[in-house]
Amino acid sequence: MPRAIWSGSISFGLVNVPVKVYSAVKQQDLHFNQFEDKTNARIRYKKVSEKTGREVAPEKIVKGYELSKGHYVMIDPEELEEFEPRATRTIDIEDFVALDEIDPIYFEHTYYLAPDGDGAERAYALLLAAMEDKGKVGIGRVVMRTKQYLAALRPFDGVLAMSTMLFHDEVVPVTEIEGLPVSRKGVSAREIKMAGQIIDSLSTEWDPKRYSDTYRDRVLDFIEKKAAGEEVLVEEAEPEEPKVVDLMAALEASLAAAKEGSGKRRPSSPGSRSKSSAAKRGSRTRKSA
Repeated sequence: MPRAIWSGSISFGLVNVPVKVYSAVKQQDLHFNQFEDKTNARIRYKKVSEKTGREVAPEKIVKGYELSKGHYVMIDPEELEEFEPRATRTIDIEDFVALDEIDPIYFEHTYYLAPDGDGAERAYALLLAAMEDKGKVGIGRVVMRTKQYLAALRPFDGVLAMSTMLFHDEVVPVTEIEGLPVSRKGVSAREIKMAGQIIDSLSTEWDPKRYSDTYRDRVLDFIEKKAAGEEVLVEEAEPEEPKVVDLMAALEASLAAAKEGSGKRRPSSPGSRSKSSAAKRGSRTRKSA
């Protein structure tokens, strides 16, 4: 059962809605510990002075902010305490905006908000219904674990969800990336039309269940077989030679393939094709004698 990581209230106007915050996602990344080869002894990390080579106790460690290359200003953790944002225990909604006005690049981590106590259910339901009716997202600030976040509150699947957001100066402008933005002068109207037809042929309704982490699935399958004493042989894929692509020819071939395959079920994503490849590799798996 998930545990609440924060409790407080949503504040909009003069209305307060007591809520508890639960993480809405659980990362499924693969985590490996490190061991010394041959001995299988665990590898541990220690905070060591580069000057003496000895481990340093936590109470002897201060922070340093790099002003310029190799030039640091040393800061004691206690000196930062007075600057920490005050934990107000409220999510203060400052504005309501349309969801489609917020680019996904600003979203960071998503949480579910649940009413905190029987008396909070009516106010929670009222805010949820009003936001659904108006199609708006509440933008405000919240302090969690001594850090201030910009946050977006929105209806999601019949509940209120809160996504922490990046501030505007945390998003890298595209103009700072070499080669961006790209000129469209060399793209013809005919090419755009054909590319649009390919997009139409591949368009479908969003269903998150159609996509899975095929890499994680294959690695876990490999680990389970290895733990069971099987020897798993995986053939290395031969590196593909870079091909010089004729854009118009590629568009025409893609469009022809899309028309030929109309009415047939196509792979939903690159992951589906990966599953097929994994199945072929699986047929080469043998059990050790």
